[in-house]
Amino acid sequence: MVFQIVNGLRSIEFGNPGASRDKLISFILDGNKRATAGTLQWDYVAENEPIEHVGEKLAVLDNLNQHVATIQATRVEVKRFVDVPDEFALAEAEGDLNGDDFRASHHSFWSKLGLEIKDDTEIVLVYFDLVEDRRNL
Repeated sequence: MVFQIVNGLRSIEFGNPGASRDKLISFILDGNKRATAGTLQWDYVAENEPIEHVGEKLAVLDNLNQHVATIQATRVEVKRFVDVPDEFALAEAEGDLNGDDFRASHHSFWSKLGLEIKDDTEIVLVYFDLVEDRRNL
């Protein structure tokens, strides 16, 4: 899926549509979730999308494709799946307490989507700050 442009910003969607997306957006809006991950091959190369860059603002879309928040990338790294650090797992705030937890939960998630994840699969790690909560605009 190509990243839509919303209010002049490239958009980003979290998790799968439905309760999963609602939960992740609530984590962003309450200040807990400050990172996200995608596969370089399937989320960027296959979609012909550039990797986020430090300073880039992104429109967070909810289940209704509404722009509910704006985040800004503060750090972007590409790491092998096996090398995703504990620091990232904690910043992602999806219940993973370390890199091993991250690998187990994300391997399961991506595998259910039919993606073959190996130790050397390249993962894009995006750390971000919430810069705008648009729910009351």
